[in-house]
Amino acid sequence: MSVRFDCSHAVERAEGLREAAAAVRRGELVVLPTDTVYGVGADAFRPEAVARVLAAKGRGRNMPSPVLVGSPDALDDLVEDLPGLARELMAAFWPGGLTVVARHRPSLRWDLGETGGTVAVRMPDHPVALDLLKATGPLAVSSANLTGKPSPQDCDAAQDMLGETVAVYLDGGRTEAAVPSSIVDVTGEAPVLVRAGAISAARLREIAPGLRER
Repeated sequence: MSVRFDCSHAVERAEGLREAAAAVRRGELVVLPTDTVYGVGADAFRPEAVARVLAAKGRGRNMPSPVLVGSPDALDDLVEDLPGLARELMAAFWPGGLTVVARHRPSLRWDLGETGGTVAVRMPDHPVALDLLKATGPLAVSSANLTGKPSPQDCDAAQDMLGETVAVYLDGGRTEAAVPSSIVDVTGEAPVLVRAGAISAARLREIAPGLRER
């Protein structure tokens, strides 16, 4: 049975974070607020848990789950050959609405879907999300909606769609934006804007003037 916690109250927030971290350790799903939209997440290093994220959304392995981290330092354990320009983008827009696609370390024992050796990573700018990530480490997190439905800006919308497939709902109130993060692929010679979102191409080009668009 799902449980939900109102994170606007300090005591309930602390209890919710404990319960959510415990659920992640059990391989279960949690819904959490971010600075863009609500996300549904699980332990990034438990393939069966990541598979539950995709199944809950009705999403195939051809659309792998992104990963959220609690600090820029956590990225070094996940990716390799990160170009300097990527670090400049992160310095400018993390925490925030920028997702970076980079080559993940071949030694990592995870299965996020059909990634082609890459991983999409973001550090969200939301205190509840960051506190949970501190307790759990990297989480595989995708927007908390059924595939094809709008991404939710509040916990009610997420719960209406995902229901009992999620163990713990962390209600952080309405999110600031209805748009998802911007995604920049840094695996090639020049950065490529894969998805326009919370951060405009113009702002990104202030740091990466050679940014290309698909």
